[in-house]
Amino acid sequence: MEKNRQKISRSALKEALKLYAYIRPYQGIFWLGMLFLLLSSAANLVFPKLLGDLVDAVNAENYREAIARIGKLLMLVLGAQALFSFFRIVLFVRVTEKALAGLRQATYQHLIRLPMKFFNQRRVGELNSRISADISLLQETFTTTLAEFLRQVFIIIGGITLLTITSWRLTLFMLAILPPVIIITIFFGKFIRRYAKAVQEKVADSQVVVEETLQGIYNVKSFINEGFEMLRYRKKTDEAAVAGIKGGLYRGAFTSFIVLGLFGAMVAVIWKGSNLIASGELETGQLFSFIIYSGFIGGSIGGLAEVYSRIQKAVGAAESLLAIFDEKTEDISLDAKAPYHKLKGEISVENLSFAYPSRPDMQVLNNISFSAKAGEKIAVVGTSGGGKSTLISLLLQFYREYNGQIMYDGKEARSHGLRDIRGSIGVVPQEVLLFGGSIIENIRYGKPDATKEEVELAAKKAFAHDFISKFPEGYDTLVGERGVQLSGGQRQRVAIARMILKDPSILLLDEATSALDSESENYVQKALEELMRGRTSIIIAHRLSTIRNTDRVLVIQEGSIVEQGTHHALLNKEDGYFRELSRMQQVGEVSENLT
Repeated sequence: MEKNRQKISRSALKEALKLYAYIRPYQGIFWLGMLFLLLSSAANLVFPKLLGDLVDAVNAENYREAIARIGKLLMLVLGAQALFSFFRIVLFVRVTEKALAGLRQATYQHLIRLPMKFFNQRRVGELNSRISADISLLQETFTTTLAEFLRQVFIIIGGITLLTITSWRLTLFMLAILPPVIIITIFFGKFIRRYAKAVQEKVADSQVVVEETLQGIYNVKSFINEGFEMLRYRKKTDEAAVAGIKGGLYRGAFTSFIVLGLFGAMVAVIWKGSNLIASGELETGQLFSFIIYSGFIGGSIGGLAEVYSRIQKAVGAAESLLAIFDEKTEDISLDAKAPYHKLKGEISVENLSFAYPSRPDMQVLNNISFSAKAGEKIAVVGTSGGGKSTLISLLLQFYREYNGQIMYDGKEARSHGLRDIRGSIGVVPQEVLLFGGSIIENIRYGKPDATKEEVELAAKKAFAHDFISKFPEGYDTLVGERGVQLSGGQRQRVAIARMILKDPSILLLDEATSALDSESENYVQKALEELMRGRTSIIIAHRLSTIRNTDRVLVIQEGSIVEQGTHHALLNKEDGYFRELSRMQQVGEVSENLT
């Protein structure tokens, strides 16, 4: 187990060292910052020596001159230390901010190019945490923690060296007493923190009872369970109180140990030093310097554990963050202005079968075959879960691991560039996602360099111009997060205007009108008819009445095409599945109107 832990630790460290690639462009500034770090630490170590000399200067023959000289040196050292610390912080912050900006950009650039199967297996909150929380932790580490760690290591090594030079006998005596006390203090402190966390968890458990009770107060009162909930809360708060009392006992023992251990060790060092002074082996100022050095070393050893813990967290964050870079990206350019070959719009699907990577044993599509000539309108209908939306995802090449063939203009889709395919396809989904900017920004998403005139023309074709013009700020109206300031029909028409501006040769409509009321559906249907004119269209429809004018209807059930033909032919087919779907929908609509 221990070997395994060490292996994981080395692996994590190896991953963390990859971050140096983002520091390398600024390594000159970084090493200059390191130089100032060493200089400020050296100035810190000189300070106790000069204080000791100041004490001994009292016994000098020209004590006034000696005190003035050492006082000037002390002021000079303090000024130098302040200056070195300033440049150290400024330089490290500069390197950190530039390096982490590059890391953020590289992470986002990699993330946005990952395939859909990656996003289906990750939560958005988790990915956002990688870019925000993990990088913020690295920012603190590079700016403060790493420098603090190196400074403390330097002070410990330099301090012990200077202590040995001052008095090797007293140094050996101090090293026999102080470090064990500090180490015990560190471990005792960790135990106290862990126990305090356990107490907080018990308090949190009691708060859960309060939250659940108040949220479900209707049920509590209807079941007359006020007494039961009170007993539950009392049990949790009593447990928290017992744990708190026990924690107070540990904290009291910890405080007593610090007083006895650290101050006792300091008293022992002073006692030993006094004996050395009495025997003429040590000067008073040297003992004074020795005590300050001991305090520096003790503080650095005590703080080293906390700093090292923060570095471990940063290494773990780096490992989690860099794990994203191990994921293979899609082969697609990030240049928004990069040209692409526009498809004519011919589609041919042959024996297409597919299962999601997360559910390889569950076949979603089974030997699907159909074709569409350029400009044809193909409707796809069926019950929920039949594979209709999956077909849309495959046509967009969100997943490229499938059996069978999807062909565009007579060429297998996987032989086309993704930019060519997705640049030639437009999607209007049931739930339209608008970005939180203005209406004009959302429409321009289909063509970022479009002029105001082009945007307005697209909006007019989408029957959106009239309602946009009625807003006080017109096209500059902010739509709110996910477009919440607009109604469902308005969002759909903005999305259609965006698609008109994109001008794709193939349209994929995924139940674009199913969630709308009759008035909104009428406007959106007119806009869709304008959008579909002259374009190959694959229409997933929930309301069968909206697909009367399509060239062909595919009926999918449990991942297979069970029927296909014109709307009229399928509606008149005896014992046909489409006919039964249509009958059931008519009955449902009549029932809804009656209620």
